[in-house]
Amino acid sequence: MAISLDKAFGIHPDALALRMKRSEVLSSNIANADTPGYKAKDFDFQAALSGAKKQYTSSMTRTHEKHMSVTSSIDSSLQFRTPSQPDTGDGNTVELQQERMEFLKNQLGYNASIQFLTGRIKGIKNALKGGQG
Repeated sequence: MAISLDKAFGIHPDALALRMKRSEVLSSNIANADTPGYKAKDFDFQAALSGAKKQYTSSMTRTHEKHMSVTSSIDSSLQFRTPSQPDTGDGNTVELQQERMEFLKNQLGYNASIQFLTGRIKGIKNALKGGQG
């Protein structure tokens, strides 16, 4: 009986990839907090993860080599964030407190996914050993 790692890990590998990408975007925003004209960017994590879920649960498989290949991709396109405060005059839209809060929330979600995956891997290892150890 083959072990399906995709089923064992669920959506969490996709969530980790999205969290890593979002960390990069938020870090870039924080790093450019004093850059004149810089526009804060972000993407909708839930929408991107929903796209990943749709890809993950897709039931379309190729059963013949002449069938068309259907693939879907995660929609994680960047969007400019709408600032909650008026422009400071230099065109920069980074709100440092909001960026830090979003970065922290993203990091907590990343850590939760890592803990879930670690638990799953330990469970699989335990099952492979026959439940010992």
